[in-house]
Amino acid sequence: MKRSILERYGDARLPRYTSYPTAPRFSPSIGAGTYSDWLSHIDDGDPISLYVHIPFCRSMCWYCGCHTTITLKDQPILDYLDVLKREISLVADAMPRKPEIATIHFGGGTPTIMEPNEFLDLDFHLRSRFAFVEKTELAVEIDPRPLTDEMICALGKAGVTRASLGVQSFDPKVQKAINRIQTAKQTRAATEGLRAAGVGSINFDLIYGLPHQTVASAIETAETAISMRPDRFAVFGYAHVPTFKKHQRLIDEAALADAAGRHAQAEAIAETLLDAGYRQIGLDHFALPGDSLSIAAKTGSLHRNFQGYTTDACETLIGFGASAIGRSAHGYVQNEVAIGRYAQSVATGQLATAKGYRLTADDRLRAEIIERIMCDFSVDLASICQSHGVSPDTVVDGNSQLQRLLADEIVTLEDGILRLRGEERFLVRAVAASFDAYLDQAGRTHSKAA
Repeated sequence: MKRSILERYGDARLPRYTSYPTAPRFSPSIGAGTYSDWLSHIDDGDPISLYVHIPFCRSMCWYCGCHTTITLKDQPILDYLDVLKREISLVADAMPRKPEIATIHFGGGTPTIMEPNEFLDLDFHLRSRFAFVEKTELAVEIDPRPLTDEMICALGKAGVTRASLGVQSFDPKVQKAINRIQTAKQTRAATEGLRAAGVGSINFDLIYGLPHQTVASAIETAETAISMRPDRFAVFGYAHVPTFKKHQRLIDEAALADAAGRHAQAEAIAETLLDAGYRQIGLDHFALPGDSLSIAAKTGSLHRNFQGYTTDACETLIGFGASAIGRSAHGYVQNEVAIGRYAQSVATGQLATAKGYRLTADDRLRAEIIERIMCDFSVDLASICQSHGVSPDTVVDGNSQLQRLLADEIVTLEDGILRLRGEERFLVRAVAASFDAYLDQAGRTHSKAA
């Protein structure tokens, strides 16, 4: 049965559902004026979260799907940081108060590409405009290769609580094929240095489905990573989209595994991590039993945002930097993607919002259903629909994709509760997609205006 199910669903290109609706639905009709109005109506007293995007790297990893720019010079980074601090001030000025910060996540690109003093200066500027408290969590994405002792000290001084290290694969053949040479020794040194500096939680990112990757090499990478005992793992499947990311054309498509091969690699990594005492969190995260992510999954308080699975329950997420996405009770906004256009917007004294999406009542209903499916592999449709003042028939009747999943025994629906069967949990995105009002049966996004 699993082979036939994999053949029917395994090749579908579906959203990861870090938001609903997803980014293709964003429209230029939501601009700086709308975002400024949304910021002015953020509820008093509610903590918020921040995301800071640093879109620079020293070299291009060919698998990368992020918005980043390659620079060997420091001046573009310095210029960008000046603009970034101006944007932070513009956003803070648009808000009615100095909100308390629950979490802040520095992403990229490579956030640690800046010099240590520049990172501390940026941290100081954020603290001057927002209310950091003792329980504020600071997370930073890190490339271990260029990480210096001085930067590690700066991260410790800033009070960073969690570091996410890109690993991907330790297989030299795979590393050469993706233009990312990174030794286990470099990764171990970075991990030990960060822990010594007081960074309490370490996350490793792994990828399966890379060129020349095999089940054996995936297991070997996982075992090597486990020996460093990170608190969490994020395990993602490589998305080969050379039409959108031209540098991916440097990857030999003939060296990529098919759907069955990718699934075998993912299963092998998962089994290796589970055998080592990690718990699976949602679709693609793993954590030690005492980690806050494991506790949230166990208590039903796990959430999902643009950084993946999280314990962050804040309704408002403010994104800073080129291409950064934010969220509020009203909807989503995204900044200009191109650094030049982003800088031009900020230079005029305007918010850098390029597009966004205003949520409808139906969006809020489906977003909650999809988040619970992605986090819990089950959802109480009856309870959620009741809380939104609608009947479960609203999302069940006429839902041909859901009926197909029921017929294939991938899910069950009893007493208003939808559950994935344990052995079919790898198809959780297909189940979530069945409640996506903007996808057709082939998983394509409808083109009507937001």
